[in-house]
Amino acid sequence: MAYQLAVLPYSYDALEPFIDKATMEIHHDRHHQAYVDNLNKAITDTDAESLKLVTLLENISNYPASIRNNAGGHYNHDLFWKILSATPEKTPTGTLQDALIATWGSLDAFKNQFEQLALTRFGSGWVWLYVKYNGSLAICSTPNQDNPIMDINSTDRGFPILGLDVWEHAYYLQYQNKRAAYISSFWEVLDWKAVESNYHVHQRK
Repeated sequence: MAYQLAVLPYSYDALEPFIDKATMEIHHDRHHQAYVDNLNKAITDTDAESLKLVTLLENISNYPASIRNNAGGHYNHDLFWKILSATPEKTPTGTLQDALIATWGSLDAFKNQFEQLALTRFGSGWVWLYVKYNGSLAICSTPNQDNPIMDINSTDRGFPILGLDVWEHAYYLQYQNKRAAYISSFWEVLDWKAVESNYHVHQRK
């Protein structure tokens, strides 16, 4: 079955003034659509056609770069759109909040470490909060469209529950080279309720 681009769960201008309408239109309709189209082309007449996306990513070392890049691009962006909201819960609660504080000492300490990874990611990539296979939380940064699910990672393996896109196409129209300003704005539209939902799903695996 061919992969498809899901409709955004909010309007293109819903995240303004933190993420502008033009960026959302280009990012979703062009960049993400291109990953979907190129992934469908890359898996045609291969065994990857029959695999679920997560299974494909878990075994991505068996496939060429064209599949790795576009499968990652599709998965990463699909997660990204779903954790953003025009009316976000701006603070984690419950067991996720407890786990964040237990791991990093405070929510501010978590944010500071996350932001440092986002600021120091050279070139294009992502920063992740993810659930490791042992159920604990960790953060990491990956290049290009890689993510912690992929078996090309030697240590940073698990299921992403929060991801920040630091490719320039995610912020350059509005923020130009001011990545720090974009990262700061990200917290204003991040929906911790959605992140917590992701956390509970992967805690049960």
